Amino acid sequence: MQTHPAPFLVVNPKSYLYGASSLALAKTADAAAKRTGLTIYFTCPFSDIRLIRENTDAIVVTAQAMDSLQPGRGMGHLLPEALYDAGARAAFLNHAEHPMTIAELSKTITRAHEIGITTIACADSLAEGRAIAAFAPDILLCEPTDLIGTGRTADDSYTTSIVAEIRAINPAIGIMIASGITTADDVYRVVHLGADGSGATSGILNAPDPAVRIAEMADAVLRGVSERRGSGEMI
Repeated sequence: MQTHPAPFLVVNPKSYLYGASSLALAKTADAAAKRTGLTIYFTCPFSDIRLIRENTDAIVVTAQAMDSLQPGRGMGHLLPEALYDAGARAAFLNHAEHPMTIAELSKTITRAHEIGITTIACADSLAEGRAIAAFAPDILLCEPTDLIGTGRTADDSYTTSIVAEIRAINPAIGIMIASGITTADDVYRVVHLGADGSGATSGILNAPDPAVRIAEMADAVLRGVSERRGSGEMI
Protein backbone atom coordinates (compact mmCIF):
# COMPACT_ATOMS: atom_id res chain seq x y z
CA MET A 1 0.00 0.00 0.00
CA GLN A 2 1.20 3.51 -0.78
CA THR A 3 2.33 5.06 2.49
CA HIS A 4 2.18 8.69 1.43
CA PRO A 5 0.24 10.05 -1.56
CA ALA A 6 1.92 12.03 -4.32
CA PRO A 7 1.51 15.83 -4.16
CA PHE A 8 -1.02 17.46 -6.47
CA LEU A 9 -2.85 20.63 -7.48
CA VAL A 10 -6.49 20.92 -8.57
CA VAL A 11 -7.46 23.60 -11.09
CA ASN A 12 -11.23 23.78 -10.77
CA PRO A 13 -12.99 26.31 -13.05
CA LYS A 14 -16.37 24.69 -12.23
CA SER A 15 -18.84 25.97 -14.86
CA TYR A 16 -17.40 29.46 -15.21
CA LEU A 17 -15.54 28.29 -18.30
CA TYR A 18 -16.55 26.01 -21.15
CA GLY A 19 -15.53 25.23 -24.70
CA ALA A 20 -12.64 27.33 -26.01
CA SER A 21 -12.12 29.22 -22.74
CA SER A 22 -11.97 25.97 -20.76
CA LEU A 23 -9.46 24.50 -23.21
CA ALA A 24 -7.29 27.63 -23.09
CA LEU A 25 -6.95 27.40 -19.29
CA ALA A 26 -6.41 23.65 -19.52
CA LYS A 27 -3.44 24.24 -21.81
CA THR A 28 -1.85 26.58 -19.28
CA ALA A 29 -2.34 23.95 -16.57
CA ASP A 30 -0.85 21.37 -18.94
CA ALA A 31 2.22 23.55 -19.40
CA ALA A 32 2.63 23.83 -15.62
CA ALA A 33 2.30 20.06 -15.21
CA LYS A 34 4.95 19.45 -17.88
CA ARG A 35 7.34 22.00 -16.37
CA THR A 36 7.07 20.82 -12.78
CA GLY A 37 6.17 17.14 -13.06
CA LEU A 38 3.40 17.79 -10.52
CA THR A 39 0.11 15.94 -10.86
CA ILE A 40 -2.47 18.58 -11.85
CA TYR A 41 -6.16 17.70 -11.94
CA PHE A 42 -8.22 19.92 -14.26
CA THR A 43 -12.01 19.91 -13.97
CA CYS A 44 -14.30 20.79 -16.85
CA PRO A 45 -17.92 20.47 -17.95
CA PHE A 46 -18.81 16.97 -19.16
CA SER A 47 -19.19 18.21 -22.72
CA ASP A 48 -15.55 19.37 -22.75
CA ILE A 49 -13.87 16.24 -21.42
CA ARG A 50 -12.99 14.75 -24.82
CA LEU A 51 -11.96 18.14 -26.25
CA ILE A 52 -9.53 18.78 -23.42
CA ARG A 53 -8.20 15.23 -23.24
CA GLU A 54 -7.39 15.26 -26.97
CA ASN A 55 -5.57 18.60 -26.78
CA THR A 56 -3.45 18.18 -23.64
CA ASP A 57 -0.79 15.73 -22.52
CA ALA A 58 0.04 16.00 -18.83
CA ILE A 59 -3.04 17.08 -16.85
CA VAL A 60 -5.54 14.63 -15.38
CA VAL A 61 -8.88 15.56 -16.98
CA THR A 62 -11.43 15.47 -14.19
CA ALA A 63 -15.22 15.13 -14.30
CA GLN A 64 -17.22 17.40 -12.02
CA ALA A 65 -19.36 14.50 -10.79
CA MET A 66 -20.16 10.85 -11.48
CA ASP A 67 -22.84 8.29 -10.61
CA SER A 68 -22.66 4.60 -9.72
CA LEU A 69 -24.79 3.72 -12.75
CA GLN A 70 -24.11 0.50 -14.66
CA PRO A 71 -24.45 0.45 -18.48
CA GLY A 72 -28.15 0.23 -19.37
CA ARG A 73 -31.04 2.27 -18.10
CA GLY A 74 -30.26 5.53 -16.35
CA MET A 75 -31.35 8.44 -18.52
CA GLY A 76 -29.57 11.63 -17.52
CA HIS A 77 -27.14 10.01 -15.10
CA LEU A 78 -23.36 10.09 -15.44
CA LEU A 79 -22.13 6.67 -16.52
CA PRO A 80 -18.56 5.98 -15.30
CA GLU A 81 -17.61 4.06 -18.44
CA ALA A 82 -18.78 6.92 -20.67
CA LEU A 83 -16.72 9.45 -18.71
CA TYR A 84 -13.67 7.20 -18.91
CA ASP A 85 -14.15 6.66 -22.64
CA ALA A 86 -14.34 10.43 -23.16
CA GLY A 87 -10.99 10.84 -21.40
CA ALA A 88 -11.78 11.54 -17.75
CA ARG A 89 -9.35 9.88 -15.39
CA ALA A 90 -10.64 11.47 -12.17
CA ALA A 91 -13.95 12.67 -10.79
CA PHE A 92 -15.15 14.93 -7.99
CA LEU A 93 -17.76 13.31 -5.76
CA ASN A 94 -20.08 14.86 -3.16
CA HIS A 95 -19.01 18.45 -3.76
CA ALA A 96 -21.05 20.99 -1.80
CA GLU A 97 -22.59 22.14 -5.09
CA HIS A 98 -23.46 18.54 -6.10
CA PRO A 99 -24.07 16.54 -2.89
CA MET A 100 -24.60 12.78 -2.77
CA THR A 101 -26.07 10.42 -0.23
CA ILE A 102 -23.50 8.44 1.72
CA ALA A 103 -24.84 5.21 0.18
CA GLU A 104 -24.47 6.54 -3.38
CA LEU A 105 -21.03 7.97 -2.61
CA SER A 106 -19.82 4.60 -1.36
CA LYS A 107 -21.11 2.78 -4.46
CA THR A 108 -19.65 5.39 -6.80
CA ILE A 109 -16.18 5.19 -5.24
CA THR A 110 -16.29 1.43 -5.75
CA ARG A 111 -17.36 1.81 -9.39
CA ALA A 112 -14.62 4.38 -10.02
CA HIS A 113 -11.97 2.06 -8.66
CA GLU A 114 -13.28 -0.75 -10.89
CA ILE A 115 -12.67 1.22 -14.07
CA GLY A 116 -9.62 3.28 -13.14
CA ILE A 117 -11.02 6.69 -12.28
CA THR A 118 -9.36 8.57 -9.41
CA THR A 119 -11.88 9.78 -6.84
CA ILE A 120 -11.76 13.20 -5.17
CA ALA A 121 -14.42 12.90 -2.48
CA CYS A 122 -15.58 15.99 -0.60
CA ALA A 123 -16.49 16.41 3.06
CA ASP A 124 -17.70 19.58 4.78
CA SER A 125 -16.36 18.72 8.22
CA LEU A 126 -13.88 16.54 10.02
CA ALA A 127 -16.72 14.28 11.19
CA GLU A 128 -17.93 13.71 7.63
CA GLY A 129 -14.34 13.29 6.50
CA ARG A 130 -13.86 10.44 8.96
CA ALA A 131 -16.96 8.69 7.62
CA ILE A 132 -15.97 9.11 3.97
CA ALA A 133 -12.39 7.98 4.63
CA ALA A 134 -13.80 4.55 5.45
CA PHE A 135 -14.75 4.21 1.75
CA ALA A 136 -11.08 4.72 0.73
CA PRO A 137 -11.36 7.51 -1.84
CA ASP A 138 -8.09 8.35 -3.56
CA ILE A 139 -8.25 11.96 -2.37
CA LEU A 140 -10.36 13.44 0.41
CA LEU A 141 -11.18 17.14 0.20
CA CYS A 142 -12.21 18.44 3.61
CA GLU A 143 -13.41 22.00 3.44
CA PRO A 144 -15.90 23.99 5.52
CA THR A 145 -18.68 24.75 3.03
CA ASP A 146 -19.16 28.29 4.35
CA LEU A 147 -15.61 29.22 3.30
CA ILE A 148 -15.94 28.20 -0.35
CA GLY A 149 -15.32 31.20 -2.60
CA THR A 150 -14.83 33.64 0.28
CA GLY A 151 -11.06 34.02 0.13
CA ARG A 152 -10.95 33.10 3.83
CA THR A 153 -9.06 29.92 4.69
CA ALA A 154 -9.57 27.60 7.63
CA ASP A 155 -7.12 28.12 10.48
CA ASP A 156 -3.96 26.06 10.81
CA SER A 157 -5.40 23.82 13.52
CA TYR A 158 -8.15 22.70 11.13
CA THR A 159 -5.56 21.52 8.60
CA THR A 160 -3.38 19.74 11.13
CA SER A 161 -6.42 18.02 12.69
CA ILE A 162 -7.62 16.79 9.30
CA VAL A 163 -4.17 15.49 8.41
CA ALA A 164 -3.68 13.66 11.70
CA GLU A 165 -7.10 12.02 11.79
CA ILE A 166 -7.29 10.95 8.13
CA ARG A 167 -3.70 9.64 8.19
CA ALA A 168 -4.67 7.52 11.21
CA ILE A 169 -7.63 6.02 9.33
CA ASN A 170 -5.88 5.40 6.00
CA PRO A 171 -2.45 6.85 5.21
CA ALA A 172 -2.88 6.09 1.49
CA ILE A 173 -5.65 8.70 1.10
CA GLY A 174 -4.47 12.00 -0.39
CA ILE A 175 -5.56 14.93 1.75
CA MET A 176 -6.70 18.12 0.04
CA ILE A 177 -7.39 21.44 1.79
CA ALA A 178 -8.84 24.06 -0.54
CA SER A 179 -11.60 26.20 0.98
CA GLY A 180 -10.86 29.89 0.58
CA ILE A 181 -7.50 29.25 -1.13
CA THR A 182 -6.60 32.35 -3.14
CA THR A 183 -2.84 32.73 -3.43
CA ALA A 184 0.24 30.56 -3.82
CA ASP A 185 1.07 31.42 -0.21
CA ASP A 186 -2.25 29.87 0.86
CA VAL A 187 -1.35 26.72 -1.06
CA TYR A 188 2.12 26.60 0.45
CA ARG A 189 0.74 26.98 3.97
CA VAL A 190 -1.69 24.04 3.85
CA VAL A 191 0.83 21.76 2.13
CA HIS A 192 3.56 22.72 4.58
CA LEU A 193 1.12 21.86 7.38
CA GLY A 194 0.69 18.35 5.99
CA ALA A 195 -1.90 18.37 3.18
CA ASP A 196 -0.92 16.52 0.00
CA GLY A 197 -2.46 19.11 -2.27
CA SER A 198 -4.72 22.07 -2.71
CA GLY A 199 -6.62 23.87 -5.45
CA ALA A 200 -8.77 26.81 -6.31
CA THR A 201 -11.52 28.27 -8.47
CA SER A 202 -11.87 32.02 -7.88
CA GLY A 203 -8.27 32.26 -6.69
CA ILE A 204 -7.20 31.26 -10.20
CA LEU A 205 -9.96 32.74 -12.35
CA ASN A 206 -9.85 36.16 -10.65
CA ALA A 207 -6.07 36.42 -10.71
CA PRO A 208 -4.52 39.13 -12.92
CA ASP A 209 -3.04 36.30 -15.00
CA PRO A 210 -4.59 32.86 -14.31
CA ALA A 211 -1.72 31.06 -16.08
CA VAL A 212 0.80 32.72 -13.77
CA ARG A 213 -1.34 31.90 -10.72
CA ILE A 214 -1.49 28.21 -11.70
CA ALA A 215 2.29 28.14 -12.13
CA GLU A 216 2.79 29.85 -8.75
CA MET A 217 0.46 27.40 -7.02
CA ALA A 218 2.17 24.40 -8.60
CA ASP A 219 5.53 25.67 -7.39
CA ALA A 220 4.06 26.30 -3.94
CA VAL A 221 2.89 22.68 -3.64
CA LEU A 222 6.36 21.42 -4.50
CA ARG A 223 8.04 23.90 -2.15
CA GLY A 224 5.79 22.88 0.73
CA VAL A 225 6.48 19.20 0.13
CA SER A 226 10.22 19.79 -0.25
CA GLU A 227 10.42 21.66 3.04
CA ARG A 228 8.48 18.94 4.84
CA ARG A 229 10.95 16.42 3.45
CA GLY A 230 13.79 18.61 4.65
CA SER A 231 12.31 18.64 8.14
CA GLY A 232 12.47 14.85 8.23
CA GLU A 233 8.91 13.84 7.32
CA MET A 234 8.67 10.78 5.10
CA ILE A 235 7.13 11.93 1.77
